[in-house]
Amino acid sequence: MNLKQSLMITTVFAAVFLIGWEMYWRSQGFYPSIDDDNALWGIQRAKVDKAIKEDVVLIGSSRVMFDIQLDEWKKITGRRPIQLAAGGCSPLPVFHDIVHTSDFSGTILVGVTPGLFFSTTNPKAQPWAWPQSKVDYFHKMTYAQVLNHHLSIPLQKTFAFLSQDEGVDGINLGELVKKIKMGGRIYDPMPPFHEFADVTAERNVSMKRQAETDTAYTNSIKAVWKFFSSGEGPPPDKAATLKLFLDDLKVFKARGGNVILVRCPSSDFLREHEKKVTPRSEFWDQLVQQAQVKAYHFEDYPQLQNLSIPEWSHLSADDADIFTRELLQIMIKDNVLPEIKTK
Repeated sequence: MNLKQSLMITTVFAAVFLIGWEMYWRSQGFYPSIDDDNALWGIQRAKVDKAIKEDVVLIGSSRVMFDIQLDEWKKITGRRPIQLAAGGCSPLPVFHDIVHTSDFSGTILVGVTPGLFFSTTNPKAQPWAWPQSKVDYFHKMTYAQVLNHHLSIPLQKTFAFLSQDEGVDGINLGELVKKIKMGGRIYDPMPPFHEFADVTAERNVSMKRQAETDTAYTNSIKAVWKFFSSGEGPPPDKAATLKLFLDDLKVFKARGGNVILVRCPSSDFLREHEKKVTPRSEFWDQLVQQAQVKAYHFEDYPQLQNLSIPEWSHLSADDADIFTRELLQIMIKDNVLPEIKTK
């Protein structure tokens, strides 16, 4: 057998294996998805440096990602906002970065999930470290990393087995190895967690249909929220977080920037927990009073209530469209967004 024949046989075997591997994972309910990694975030952050006065940047935690739909926003305003929110993250590092390392003077919509917004300014704490790692990646991002990211997107859109989800839904080699039960290995005490977001290349996020229709799947997500809510973590650092935000806000306003605060919906167990840990009168109301910017809390508007929140914290895909449209109509009426082209 010559080299050419060996190469052909190897290629055929590799192709058969990859096709079989892909078909297996698709048979298990997996499908191609975009990895919401630092590179994906960094590509969007780069848009801020070229953004104009009429642009809108979204920052915050995962509720801003799930609840504000970029395509619905564009249908109404004529412009797609830049999505820089991130799950489990405080918006403060991102706001600080935009204020101090860019010339952007348009509109920044700040999603306020109280437990994260007021959590900490400690650079080693997770709510700060996670978004700061994205900021750092952006500022150090090389041309090679940008090229690698763009080349990876078509592959991520094509093959389910390239999914970089972690935990229960992780099917890449690293995650599969972690699931092998071995003596002496210490396992994460957190309940099994399903990834429940569908992400596009522009970081538009919507809830997976399974999270809306599969009770067991949804309950596993609720179990994680209960796990985090029952911890003995540090209390919110309202003084430090509020001071940092207000100081940066003053700088941003001075150059003509516009800030809008939005409190997205939550419900049931999680909403009751938030009332105990971060009561509205002591956190949201004081933030709004001191910031002196337009602010929208879902509990103040009937049209932003009674929406589907399957796991208590994020809107279903269809109701996220409704929330986006209704919120925009309220803000348009208040004339707080630039150059709105209503239809």
